[in-house]
Amino acid sequence: MQDPNLSRRAFIGSTVIGCATLGTHSATAGVEERNAAFEFEVQRTEGEWREMLTDEEFRILREGGTEPARSHPFWESSDEGTYHCRGCDLALYDSEWKVILPMGWVFFYHSHPTAVITDIDASGPMPGGTGPAISAACRRCGSHQGHIVAINREVLHCINGTSLTFTPSTA
Repeated sequence: MQDPNLSRRAFIGSTVIGCATLGTHSATAGVEERNAAFEFEVQRTEGEWREMLTDEEFRILREGGTEPARSHPFWESSDEGTYHCRGCDLALYDSEWKVILPMGWVFFYHSHPTAVITDIDASGPMPGGTGPAISAACRRCGSHQGHIVAINREVLHCINGTSLTFTPSTA
């Protein structure tokens, strides 16, 4: 049985896959600093982001934070529909690609084509020396979504529910 108090950082540290072809950034660089080199379609000042997001949403989407396991209802939801970026409403994931795992975050097999970009996580190497984490972000606004991880030999998107909004299927 999975420890319900396992931190996401420890979880990712035990399952992360390395990828040397993604380029590198300073381990101390935040989302905004890393994103400065890339021109996103949706750009907002820090003040504009803070106006539209709660403190917790800002911490996760703009500072690359992580929500506690099982803290967002999306992790165990089986509703049919589409998950969008909370920062710009870009459709990122469909519910048919979702995998409900006991770890307590939202997992998907893949995203919509060209919806998610990856990077080396700015927080540096994972505990235990397993290498850097691969961060997943919205390609339209650069908002941090979560990480790309390997679980039972499957590569999955491990996403913060806080980073998403949900539009149910109609019909």
